[in-house]
Amino acid sequence: MDWTLSREDDVVTEWERSDGYATVRLRERGDGTFVVRLDVMEQAVDGRVYERERYDTREAAADRAAAWRAAYSPEE
Repeated sequence: MDWTLSREDDVVTEWERSDGYATVRLRERGDGTFVVRLDVMEQAVDGRVYERERYDTREAAADRAAAWRAAYSPEE
């Protein structure tokens, strides 16, 4: 399945999986750190998953977001 960029602004970048059952969001916190979270809904083929991690740099958070998108791209 593919991921599309569904939101991108100064604070939040979010991708949505093509089946609509999963999102990955990267956002900057007020303290200058970055949070990336994975949300896979219950109805998804791969089952319910919610993970949230905090990073000091945007680059590290973006790497984690990319890894989650790769890991949660089930075959169609």
